[in-house]
Amino acid sequence: QETRSNEESTDESEEDESEEEPKLKYERLSNGVTEILQKDAASCMTVHEKFLALGTHYGKVYLLDVQGNITQKFDVSPVKINQISLDESGEHMGVCSEDGKVQVFGLYSAEEFHETFDCPIKIVAVHPHFVRSHFKQFVTGGKKLLLYERGWMNRWKPSVLHEGEGNIRNVKWRGHLIAWANNMGVKILDMISKQRITNVPRDDISLRPDMYPCSLCWKDNLTLIIGWGNSVKICSVKERHASEMRDLPNRYVEIVFQFDTEFYISGLAPLCDQLVILSYVKEVSEKMEVECCARPRLDIVQPLPESCEEISSDALTVRGFQENECRDYHLEYSEGESLFYIISPRDVVVAKERDQDDHIDWLLEKKKYEEALMAAEISQKTIKKHKILDIGLAYINHLVEKGEYDLAARKCQKILGKNTELWEFEVYKFKEIGQLKAISRYLPRRDPVLKPLIYEMVLHEFLESDYEGFATLIKEWPGDLYNNTIIVQAVVDHLKKDPQNRTLLRTLAELYTYDQRYGRALEIYLTLRHKDVFQLIHKHNLFSSIRDKIVLLMDFDSEKAVDMLLDNEDKISIDRVVEELENRPELQHVYLHKLFKRDHHKGQRYHEKQISLYAEYDRPNLLPFLRDSTHCPLEKAFRIYNPLYFFLLGRMGNSRSALKMIMEELQDVDKAIEFAKEQDDGELWEDLILYSIDKPPFITGLLNNIGTHVDPILLIHRIKEGMEIPNLRDSLVKILQDYNLQILLREGCKKILVADSLSLLKKMHRTQMKGVLVDEENICESCLSPILPPDASKSFNVVVFHCRHMFHKECLPVSNTISTVQFCNICSAKHRGPGSAILEMKK
Repeated sequence: QETRSNEESTDESEEDESEEEPKLKYERLSNGVTEILQKDAASCMTVHEKFLALGTHYGKVYLLDVQGNITQKFDVSPVKINQISLDESGEHMGVCSEDGKVQVFGLYSAEEFHETFDCPIKIVAVHPHFVRSHFKQFVTGGKKLLLYERGWMNRWKPSVLHEGEGNIRNVKWRGHLIAWANNMGVKILDMISKQRITNVPRDDISLRPDMYPCSLCWKDNLTLIIGWGNSVKICSVKERHASEMRDLPNRYVEIVFQFDTEFYISGLAPLCDQLVILSYVKEVSEKMEVECCARPRLDIVQPLPESCEEISSDALTVRGFQENECRDYHLEYSEGESLFYIISPRDVVVAKERDQDDHIDWLLEKKKYEEALMAAEISQKTIKKHKILDIGLAYINHLVEKGEYDLAARKCQKILGKNTELWEFEVYKFKEIGQLKAISRYLPRRDPVLKPLIYEMVLHEFLESDYEGFATLIKEWPGDLYNNTIIVQAVVDHLKKDPQNRTLLRTLAELYTYDQRYGRALEIYLTLRHKDVFQLIHKHNLFSSIRDKIVLLMDFDSEKAVDMLLDNEDKISIDRVVEELENRPELQHVYLHKLFKRDHHKGQRYHEKQISLYAEYDRPNLLPFLRDSTHCPLEKAFRIYNPLYFFLLGRMGNSRSALKMIMEELQDVDKAIEFAKEQDDGELWEDLILYSIDKPPFITGLLNNIGTHVDPILLIHRIKEGMEIPNLRDSLVKILQDYNLQILLREGCKKILVADSLSLLKKMHRTQMKGVLVDEENICESCLSPILPPDASKSFNVVVFHCRHMFHKECLPVSNTISTVQFCNICSAKHRGPGSAILEMKK
């Protein structure tokens, strides 16, 4: 609990360290009260809904407004005022004092009663409806309880209601019932029948009634609350059934709740169906080891039939509490407003129920901003002190201080709403702490729209550190939020440092598209092979821009590119496409083939060219093409089709016939060599050498290409002396160079192999030299019991292999070999390799 200064603090209450919210709030009654209590001491007080009446030890009675300002002052007696009573109208007051004086007078009339008794008068109570002429009654008492009634000729007639049981200590009048307490207990009198209907005896007779007085409080016209010592009783006045009356009063009292409290009771007040109790507390001093007065407590409890449930408990630091006794404290309350006044000699504290503003204050103090914001939204029509926006801003600041930047940014959407100034302020605040990225996702994009500078600042932040995030924002944000030219230039500057960055290139293309610079966007999309390139061309009619980019389009997606080109022949002619694809015959074939499928006659001038293209790239479709086309020369087709025949002969196993046809009919040594390479048959090479041995051009071709497949010496030995062979010297030099190259390759490979083997051997050696952890969790792979013995002090032998399998030494089978090296049984069963050798540990 928090302890505040005794004199200077306007201590509301000592707050519990727990998260439970207090039920009441406290403030010291100041202004005129402060001035009074500096020179005097409070002895009693009564509360009316319009004003307060305070009695002092120097015999003064002050009328105060609810702020504590003095409105009237009465010098009643030179000694202590014991009790003040007001009627319900607040127009008549009864006062009694320690010197036996009793006064009942009108505050706004000349009506007045004075009487002085020969003993101290402790109590006085005027009729609740004293303002009415036929209710001019009041009770007072010292040793007797006297009822005064105004009768004939305005004379006051006294009558004794009760005597003989000691001094009257307290009295409360409600409706037609009067309750009073004396040394023996509490009595209730029915003023209609003038009968006493109950006697509630005092429980703890060991307590002095003058030091621990009885507290009385009417909850309503038929419910009386009694507090005496540490006992609380709630009594209900009920009507007696006619059959039970006989000589008994027509009313009786039933005790509906009764319970004991931890401390002594100084005052009681109702709060709905709960009870407010002012308690006097004593505690043992740690220094002097004697009982001393502690701070009084104000508790709210829920009465139960034989006990109570504590709802809240507050310790109050009233001025001078160390010197006060139980009788010095009083609790008064205002029924209409749920105000509770704690009166002590040097202080008056007001307790009131906490409203929604107080609830929000408590939540903010406990840093429960989310709940405070929700409470403010629910009660926005009733709260007076707080504004939803202020709470929201405090919540955002709190989240930022905690480092929860993303949540703080998300809350900005709800809290800042459409306030552009606050949005811009928060963005700059996030920039100062380096968290622009966090708020970027939640910036408004429509209604409201912030200044372009804000969005540009965020984009620059991402551009410096997060290209992917930058690209996402460009894709999500409308282009009119920022100055497109500035952002384009920034991206271009970054691309100078990293020209191949695909993310930046893709983002730049999107910026160009928004800026209607479609040509530049198209170039980037084609470079990136972006899927949206065809959509961009169609959407913005960019066919004039792709005349020189047909190869790029075909490389990216030949099927889509061909469909687009054929669908738009009027914009890009067939001749232009064929011309652009001249250096890419495989793409040229794809385009012309699809053109032929659509229309056999449109590309007729290219049919002769297509024969070669089909033969090279699409032989299965060559015959259908020849069958359907009426514009291709058949003699060329026949020439082209012959190699297919050779190929078929080879596939059918008649390789020698195929080779003979190539050599005799085509006279093409290169194709013959290629055919022999494909077949990879030694006899076929022998046939090729035999056929070529008398043909010098063929011998040159063989010398240049045979080296990697057949030993050139076989060919050279068969060449006749004196035969002239074209470029023989160059061919021989090439053979020698190829041989040297092979030797160098072999030596290089050998060096690499040796170096790698040595490196791996060293690595294996280092690995096997490392220690192996052996602990209680490891088990013997043979007997499956823990590898370490329970008693570590005894000697033991453990065998640990590099493969991490472990055995008790006695569990390993005895090796039959002469070698001392043992191998892991488990690994040896599979294969024996590095890592299965032994590592023995002894203790």
